[in-house]
Amino acid sequence: MSSTGKHTNKISRRTFAKSMAAATLGATNGTALTGAAQAAADQGSETTIHRFEQGVPFPVNAYIIEGQDGLVVVDSTLTVTASKALRAEVDELGKPLRAVLLTHPHPDHYAGLGNVTEGLDVPIVAVSGVNDVARRDDVQKNELLSGMFGDEWPQNRIFANQSVADGELLDFGPGLRFTVRDIGPAESHHDSIFIHEGERPQAFVGDIAYGLMHAYMADNHNPEWARAITLLQDELPEDMVLYIGHGAPVTPGFLAWQDTYLDRFETAVLEADWSNPDAGAASVVEAMQHFLPNEQLLFLMELSVLPNAERLTVLRE
Repeated sequence: MSSTGKHTNKISRRTFAKSMAAATLGATNGTALTGAAQAAADQGSETTIHRFEQGVPFPVNAYIIEGQDGLVVVDSTLTVTASKALRAEVDELGKPLRAVLLTHPHPDHYAGLGNVTEGLDVPIVAVSGVNDVARRDDVQKNELLSGMFGDEWPQNRIFANQSVADGELLDFGPGLRFTVRDIGPAESHHDSIFIHEGERPQAFVGDIAYGLMHAYMADNHNPEWARAITLLQDELPEDMVLYIGHGAPVTPGFLAWQDTYLDRFETAVLEADWSNPDAGAASVVEAMQHFLPNEQLLFLMELSVLPNAERLTVLRE
């Protein structure tokens, strides 16, 4: 990888109404099969984006960016089966893997790194905050998830081996140039995005938005997440394609919906009757299912209720 220094791109804010028409690109119908992959290429472009979707035990995306003479993978899925299938997709494309980029430190994005890069000497790239949190929390994640997923929880977990900084321009060859944005706490304890320099504006944004699915908010950074959304709404061009961690690609107009989701969640937590904590939590879940009437990733939202109730001081231990 070569790094060619700072790169900035400040674009005017778009309105919600103008961009919502194109906000969700290719809505999904339920959960894809494990290892499902879709590819999209601009006509005349030297780059193809392959979306790889883990379907079991829940949907999560990784991406293979195919350049003229190499590949870059973004994130690595959660399970042994999915991460090995992702590696098989990489091998099938028949081009060398130049790097893996890690958007944030949740295990459904980093746990498969060992399988994706097995036998290869490639940079695994993350901003230092993402790498620090992944390493710090892995022991706790292992204790929790090894029992939950058994043999599907990877035991060969590895972490980023190269740190990058906000604004840094990464060059892995033709069609494989990215600008780093260090977001800080948002959906996770530390988030980042990678803006792809290509024929059309596009970025790999991790879990900054969920594609009409319920969200994980148990890291308890909703105010920071809302500020990150505002920042990206100000900076990203309205026609940029955002490749997200869960669901089909969206555009920046969709970020307004994600911000509304966070606001509705906090309102539901504040308005719940916490004299009975179980009933209070159930009322929050009911309110959010009324707002988003599906069960996709519902369990992640359910896990988020009590931590946020404590943050908002409506529930005390």
